[in-house]
Amino acid sequence: MNKDTNTPATTAQVEAAPKKEDISPVVTFGKPYTFEHKTYESIDLSGLDNLTAEDMIAADKYLTGNGNFSPMPEMSLEYALYIASVATGLPVEFFRHLPPKDAIKVKNRVTNFFYAED
Repeated sequence: MNKDTNTPATTAQVEAAPKKEDISPVVTFGKPYTFEHKTYESIDLSGLDNLTAEDMIAADKYLTGNGNFSPMPEMSLEYALYIASVATGLPVEFFRHLPPKDAIKVKNRVTNFFYAED
């Protein structure tokens, strides 16, 4: 039911992608994460807004160079972590060593960025 009108929600309302402005660029880690003697409690992915198609091509080349192929690379963990690296300026190794739950948070935030409506 649509809570505002007491009418059933339409399929479009249920399946609508989030709007970009509804997605916070900050990913908060489950617990502090130390990388190269610096501790992080969160990262800011607002740099996603500055990505170019060239960055996406580089991410795809990174995947294939590592022997990975995906028909939808933007949905893969490795691709999303590479993109997060470009967006934050942190090395990809930072993201590759995250605890699994935090890595998935980053992946989901990057994927939501790509598929969110403008």
